[in-house]
Amino acid sequence: MRAPYQTLTILYKEKDNKILYAIFYRSSHPIWQFVSGGGEDNETPLETVVREIKEETSIVVDKKEIEQLDSKTTIPVINITGEYTWGKNVYVIPEYTFAIKLKNCNIKLSNEHKEYKWVEYDEAIKKLKYDSNKTALWELNERLKRKNN
Repeated sequence: MRAPYQTLTILYKEKDNKILYAIFYRSSHPIWQFVSGGGEDNETPLETVVREIKEETSIVVDKKEIEQLDSKTTIPVINITGEYTWGKNVYVIPEYTFAIKLKNCNIKLSNEHKEYKWVEYDEAIKKLKYDSNKTALWELNERLKRKNN
């Protein structure tokens, strides 16, 4: 059964002293986003992140390398499943955000996305549709800038 939360995960890498972020173009909607998905059964959000990365990119990651971000939002349940999946009084569910620096960047897309790009912050922020994605990207970018100074 679907768990009552979503996860959003930013994949990033460093190349030529630049930070690049992987953005994904959905097959079902004309939008760019990060890796996202809902929990299954009794999964923790971290377990969901590991599974979603593998499902959407074919990359296997170690959950110890995943960083949880402070950014959070809520999403209307209708936008997730098209119905009141968790009961008539559950209107929104939380979305937790994470990030992981990839070492293996050999992405093989699932049918959920048509394409992906590695882009710098400015391009990613322009292409992303949802504010939650933009806020999480801003937070991660600020964290990485501070860490590198």
